[in-house]
Amino acid sequence: MGVKNYLIEGVSGTGKTSVAEELQRRGYHVIHGDRELAYWGDLKTGEPVAGSADEHGAWIWDVAKVRALAADQAHTATFFCGGSRNSDRFLGLFDEVFVLEIDLDTLNRRLAARSEDEWGGTASEGASFARLQHATKVGLPKNATIIDATAPLYHVVDAILENTGASGTPLQR
Repeated sequence: MGVKNYLIEGVSGTGKTSVAEELQRRGYHVIHGDRELAYWGDLKTGEPVAGSADEHGAWIWDVAKVRALAADQAHTATFFCGGSRNSDRFLGLFDEVFVLEIDLDTLNRRLAARSEDEWGGTASEGASFARLQHATKVGLPKNATIIDATAPLYHVVDAILENTGASGTPLQR
């Protein structure tokens, strides 16, 4: 396993991508789960499925890739940022799990500000699903450290780093 691996999760619109970009800006090693690991797949088998969320398809991560990246010891700390409905299959790889949380008004504002080519940018695609997920917290890791993601981005990232024991600069090997 890598020296330290952290998972940053949350429903759509909580700021996972923004946190990932801020961590990278600060010099940390980041895996953008939604860009590098995720695909629409069957929750039971992990096999890819066409399209979108339904009774057979969910936004999941490639478990073998997660394991390989977590085992990479080239970085003192790696932050995996993104949403995955199969995180129960790899949660044990992480030293700490963070869940970003926002209130429904903030979620609605953030989704309304998205362009139509972003997930959740159209009502038919993601807004209703994200609101349902916001209410139920379905698929989010249990026993995670909750981070108030309504705060300014630098405060959100500072809170995550404080919980990892890092100062404001990347952990060095």
